[in-house]
Amino acid sequence: MDSQVFTFQELALATANFRPEFILGRRNSEVFKGQLEIDGPFVAIKRVNGNREFLVEVLMLSLVRHPNLVNLIGYCADGDQRLLVYEYMPLGSLEDHLFDVAPDQRPLDWYTRMKIAVGVAKGLEYLQIKVNPSIIHRNLKPSVVLLDEQFNPKLSGFGLAKLGPIGNRLHVSARVVGTDGYCAPEYASTGLLTSMADVYSFGVVLLELITGKRVIDTMRPADERCLLTWANSILKDPKRFPELADPLLRGEFPESCLNQAVTIAAMCVQEESTARPSITEIVASLSLLSNPISNDD
Repeated sequence: MDSQVFTFQELALATANFRPEFILGRRNSEVFKGQLEIDGPFVAIKRVNGNREFLVEVLMLSLVRHPNLVNLIGYCADGDQRLLVYEYMPLGSLEDHLFDVAPDQRPLDWYTRMKIAVGVAKGLEYLQIKVNPSIIHRNLKPSVVLLDEQFNPKLSGFGLAKLGPIGNRLHVSARVVGTDGYCAPEYASTGLLTSMADVYSFGVVLLELITGKRVIDTMRPADERCLLTWANSILKDPKRFPELADPLLRGEFPESCLNQAVTIAAMCVQEESTARPSITEIVASLSLLSNPISNDD
């Protein structure tokens, strides 16, 4: 489906001239809630800093269509204004529900966490297997996983995405970009990029879903600041896997499922990219864990 081209005036009207109370988030760029027509559906309008990121996102999201990828409705390239118009995701990002949970906020339960994990994995599987050439996201983290009213996840944040290797090539060479803690070690050290870099990032996000801890948090004690360093000794001993569970789960999860989820995460964050599972194997394994009926003890 072709993306719609909007004028800056149309998007200013949709956001009441980009009023502050319409801001949904402003992590790397401002995102506004808007309404294109009176009584029409809400949309999310992202103001992009930089022409390159804008062009990449328009190109990538124009090539793809999947239930677990955010839908690009259109864009605006008026003068020096660069704006992207997406479907509106009412529950915000995974980050909003996983970290710094307010006392009056209901924490994510186990099966919702696994449902989000398998949805993200399915989005990545589509990018890696169904799209030709494949697309490597390069910036997977909780803030780019958006949630609809049923907590179905959709991947966003494609501004750093890159087309994968073509033909007999095993990797692409790329400038190292991404977010500290989520970047695969082989990509960070050499700039050689494969789809296994996204598998590594996925493993980090899966560990965050299990533990409720950010990958890097300077507010934690020194030995716990880096999630992977803290978890490393526990990951070597399956008897200790329950220690990784987010305290907000209050022990309400099938222990066998937790053990399997931790095992998958540990495999994804292997230093050696060849030791990581394929995204299809991850989808198959997680699909079993996300179904409460098949996991009744």
